[in-house]
Amino acid sequence: MSEENLPNEKETLPGPPQEELDAQVKRASARRTRRSFLVAGVAAAGGYGLYKWIDESEDVGRQPLPLRKAFNFNAAVARGVFREANLAPTYPRDRAAYDLRLNGDYGLKQELVPETWRLQLAGVQDPHKYAQYSSDVTAYEYQYFADEDAQPVPADAGVKGPPQMNLTVKVHQRGSEEAGESASGLAAGTPGLLLTMEDLHALPHRELVTEFKCIEGWSEIVSWGGVRLADLIAAYPPARLPNGDLPRYAYMETPDGDYYCGYDMAVAMHPQSLLVYEMGGRPITRWHGAPLRLHTPLKYGYKQIKRIGLIAYTDLKPDDYWTKLGYDWYAGL
Repeated sequence: MSEENLPNEKETLPGPPQEELDAQVKRASARRTRRSFLVAGVAAAGGYGLYKWIDESEDVGRQPLPLRKAFNFNAAVARGVFREANLAPTYPRDRAAYDLRLNGDYGLKQELVPETWRLQLAGVQDPHKYAQYSSDVTAYEYQYFADEDAQPVPADAGVKGPPQMNLTVKVHQRGSEEAGESASGLAAGTPGLLLTMEDLHALPHRELVTEFKCIEGWSEIVSWGGVRLADLIAAYPPARLPNGDLPRYAYMETPDGDYYCGYDMAVAMHPQSLLVYEMGGRPITRWHGAPLRLHTPLKYGYKQIKRIGLIAYTDLKPDDYWTKLGYDWYAGL
């Protein structure tokens, strides 16, 4: 093609006029805009309907039922992936913190007289064969030091304890904290065992250095000392079910019933689940749960109950303090 036959850049190429092109663009834009508004409207209506359905669903532990089911689904997936039979990492003792950060005082607000502590153990196979047998463990009364503003207990009040000890004999209202009373507390007349710290010390002593993790986002490496919960269960085994199986759960609560937790038996039998009476080589203190608390590196801190007063073997899923306030029952790491 010769140079003189090339199109002039200034010449208008053949095609629809500009007005027609503008009209086509506006028609296409209008169609897409209407479609977008329609899709957005349907999505908004669907989202609002889903929100209303969830919001108006039955509450289970301060969570709408669909969200609670999501918690349970996540727990099932976590169990399948991580398996509660696995061991948590352990550390050299020199990496342990001098003292664990204090957090949470439910069940600890009254100062317990150490000599009066007993571990109520219920659901034991043939409990009457043990020297620690009690026909009604719920009848046992713990003793507490009186509040600073309380009147001294008269000498003839019938309260046993070391001389000059100022004790309180007031009846504590069980479940006085926010979550209320546990639905898994023992009924009056429940037989079982009343174990002392000497009974616990008679079991093999174990030491463990693991990481304590709080759901608030902090963690510390701690040196623990005590007895494995599995050793306690072996020494005082649970009664078998009619089909010969072991009960599926262990339930624990503080002596005053203000704090309580439930556990799968697999967690209770885990080799790193420890009934702790020492921390950093020293006896644990009141605010860390003296005389006996639980440590399991498989669970967040809110499952590691302090000042245990009761352990009960049960085949019914136990009540759990923080689950009633919206948290996850599983609490796995």
